[in-house]
Amino acid sequence: MKITDVECLVLDGDYPFVIVSTDEGITGYGECFRRSPEVSKAAIDTVFRPLVVRKDPFQTEAIFDLMLKAGSVSGPPGALLTAASGIDIALWDIKGKALGVPIYELLGGMRPGREKVRVYASSLVRDLSPTDEAKRAADFLENGFTGYKMHSAVPGAIDHPADHTVDSVREMRAAIGNEFDILVDVNSAYSVHHAIEIGKQLEDYGVFHFEEPVALHDLEGLARVADALTIPIASGENAYNRWMFRDLILRGRPDILQPDVVKIGGISELIKVGHMANAFGVPMTVHNTQPIISTAAHLHWIATRGDVPYAQEYNIEPISIRDERPILKTPLEVVDGHIAVPVGPGLGLEFDDEAIRYWADRSGGTSL
Repeated sequence: MKITDVECLVLDGDYPFVIVSTDEGITGYGECFRRSPEVSKAAIDTVFRPLVVRKDPFQTEAIFDLMLKAGSVSGPPGALLTAASGIDIALWDIKGKALGVPIYELLGGMRPGREKVRVYASSLVRDLSPTDEAKRAADFLENGFTGYKMHSAVPGAIDHPADHTVDSVREMRAAIGNEFDILVDVNSAYSVHHAIEIGKQLEDYGVFHFEEPVALHDLEGLARVADALTIPIASGENAYNRWMFRDLILRGRPDILQPDVVKIGGISELIKVGHMANAFGVPMTVHNTQPIISTAAHLHWIATRGDVPYAQEYNIEPISIRDERPILKTPLEVVDGHIAVPVGPGLGLEFDDEAIRYWADRSGGTSL
């Protein structure tokens, strides 16, 4: 089997989807992280497609190494590995389809009890009042979720006085009780001393994890925060390869790692990061704000592992390609706060090519 084409379609102006075709009629689907979709498309069209066409799609490791080397001399890892992620996921989709098995079988097989994965409601709205944030969390509790993540603080600012993180957590805890997980992500909005100050208050309210409290590059500062608090510190969504995760583990010392399959180069690199985290004894969750291919790829990986013990992130905001005109014929549904791991070959997803064409045309992309 040989790869005959690699195409990146930007759906609805936001979502870079990758379609890999083969000479045996088997098609693989992948996606890249949604920020800067045109950068991912340009990288795939100009850097990675020439490397991949005519290769055997089963040679995922060799192809990943080619993309990694090409990307390392073409730009920063955050820009290039997000593009490589879409291709790598599509290759694993092809392998599973060719062999007639789900990706989780290729990764070692599903563990007992992993037929479905618990997810928490991840709110990406940043301008809710504490009262409205608490009401929203309570609504998701009623809908079967067991946890809710708020994205608080003031984006792009450090220690801004308008931050109402603690007030929001206080209101949420009063509204939903103590049996519901509250997760706080401030996206690096605090100095070290302020992160420790806020973190101690969050401990009083039993917050499940405190995510990216300080600047991404300040690994020593992150370690100081982690050492000062009993609340678990989570980080990793902005680490783009195994070497960045190595440095994060050794220097930043977070309690929970958060790899993201559409950022770090796909399933091939996710495997390596997972083994590294396991060797250092650091448990994992996943950063997961894209509810289709990214979610499915994470589900397959999580199904095989015993060191990803927590509820996983799921984006609850409106997503056009999921909610308005779905590109999946059968959606990945959240039922009682869980998503079933797809059991079909490859990713186990069946796509509506007309819907994909519709969203590509809307953003001026190439039609299928």
